[in-house]
Amino acid sequence: MIQVTFITNNGKVVTAAENSNLLRVSLREQGGIPFKCGGGICGTCKCKIEQGLENTDAIKPKERKHLTEEQFKEGYRMACQTFINGDVSVSWQPRTAAAPAAPMPVESN
Repeated sequence: MIQVTFITNNGKVVTAAENSNLLRVSLREQGGIPFKCGGGICGTCKCKIEQGLENTDAIKPKERKHLTEEQFKEGYRMACQTFINGDVSVSWQPRTAAAPAAPMPVESN
């Protein structure tokens, strides 16, 4: 078993089997990585592998549509496309609360 540390989720540590998909581990263990589609289409599961980047698999073509070479060098990956084969620590940009909608102007005649 390997350890996954979800830094942004108060450092939550969970165990997973080798060759596990990072987003699936997050979902199963309530790790907190944000996502919408889970299939590499939207790019919302962008995260940074802070430790253990060497324990991730090869970058997928779907990731190249959302991330730059510079981001890959900094450790960014898409959780839905990343499989892990050793201990990793991951962080991400937390979702911000949506701002309330502005009130509609009232027209006077």
